[in-house]
Amino acid sequence: MAKWHGPDGIVVEAIVLGNRPLLRVSRHVNGRAYFRGYCARVEELGGHGVDLAKLVEQPRDAGRPPA
Repeated sequence: MAKWHGPDGIVVEAIVLGNRPLLRVSRHVNGRAYFRGYCARVEELGGHGVDLAKLVEQPRDAGRPPA
């Protein structure tokens, strides 16, 4: 799934929960992740403190060891 990072440790991940696609919003502070909420639509992200203009997509292979 896709993952985006924003300022102040905001992370948005595209996930599937059950059979429903959702966006999971969390904030990383001092090495810990704090859950902010789920969104069914992109328009709802602003309610969780996400600024869409400042999100940067993380490459899918980031964090994986070389093959």
